[in-house]
Parts: sequence; structure tokens; C-alpha cells
Amino acid sequence: MVSTRKEGASAGEPVTGARVLIVEGRYYEALADELLAGARAALEAAGATVDVITVPGALEIPIAAEIALEAAEEEDEPYEAVVALGCVIRGETYHFEIVAGESSRGLMDLALAHALPLGNGILTVETEAQAWERARVGEGNKGGGAAEAALSLVRLKRRGLK
Repeated sequence: MVSTRKEGASAGEPVTGARVLIVEGRYYEALADELLAGARAALEAAGATVDVITVPGALEIPIAAEIALEAAEEEDEPYEAVVALGCVIRGETYHFEIVAGESSRGLMDLALAHALPLGNGILTVETEAQAWERARVGEGNKGGGAAEAALSLVRLKRRGLK
């Protein structure tokens, strides 16, 4: 059986004019600042326009994104992508599993319901040290990575798999 493989759009290809929403949970403020710096740098380097809204923590990110997406549609200024940023560090209770799992599920439900390019930069880690290794722009740069993931899907959607 022969199949055709379609290549995605190039990673460095600009996304000029793309309107991207970043929703950041600021429960760990210093980590949130680092994740935001990485995401913003990647998006601006690609030529995207960036709006940022903040919420208290990761669990609020999916509903905040949905509210913002609906408002933008009503104003006829839709977003092409969403980047979710936050951090969940395991504690001594089951709360970690709820917040990590439900925030991720909510984002995936949102992305699939709207065919929405989405980058999930919500860190789910055991320790604060692990969070910093992943968040620092000069190290893991997961904020930038989440933005790049969203951008790759914007490029793919714009191309329409041609």
C-alpha cells in the first residue's frame, strides 16, 4: 500500500497577522513571568499579535480561554490560536491530579471543539526546581515551546494540508 506524506509548514515561516491569545495562570508568579517571556518572544518573532489575560491558576485557564474566544468572535476579531501557560507542582494531596488532568482535558476539549491551534504550556512537575528547569528561557523554555506548538498548527491550518 502506498501513502502520501504531507509535510507541515516550515517552523520558521512567519505567521504575520495571526492574533494569538495567551492565557496564563499566575499561581506561581515568578514562574509565570518566565513562561510568558518565552511565549511572547516566540510569538512576536513569528510576526503574531499577542493578547494576554491572567487567571489565578491552571484550572481557570480553559474557561477563561473559552470566554475570551467567544468575546473575540462577537467583536469580529477572532483569535487564530491560544497558548496556555501555568504550573502545577505536586503537593501532599490528590489536588495535583485534579488540577493537572482537568486543565489539560479542558484545553483539549476546547481545541477540538473549535479546531483551534493550541499550545499547552502548563507545567506539571514534582518540584519547584523541575519547574524552573522547564520554564527558564535559557533552559527548557516551555513557554516558547508551547507558543511554537500553537504556531505550527496555525501554519498547518492556513495551508489547509495542501
